[in-house]
Amino acid sequence: MTLLSPRHHGFIDYAAVVLLALAPLALRFGPVPTAVCYVTALAHLVVTLLSDHPLGAARKIPFAVHGAVEFSLGVGLLASPWLFGFSDEVPARAFFVVAGIGLLLVVLATRYTAGVISRPEPYDRYDR
Repeated sequence: MTLLSPRHHGFIDYAAVVLLALAPLALRFGPVPTAVCYVTALAHLVVTLLSDHPLGAARKIPFAVHGAVEFSLGVGLLASPWLFGFSDEVPARAFFVVAGIGLLLVVLATRYTAGVISRPEPYDRYDR
């Protein structure tokens, strides 16, 4: 059973982008985890804006593909402290592990096949 509709998932996506962008300042990360946070936030923002869900802007990426990319981002966040060599920075390591698990839980809880259909093209109401 899934808990999150595509609309709710979109709200969480934008909140995650903000969290990833603000965490380095709030938790005083070193340069490497800061860079990883900013790159991940930017990637997540681009994918969210381009995804075909109610809060997507361009709706070019199918929502199921969005889920696969998000799964990859979650795994990447989990592995980042060890991949990029900042596992000795406790606040950064803890943030990345928690953020990765949180993103994976969102992926597991979302209905990616909830019948998301691209919005119809805008029409002129006087074209009747």
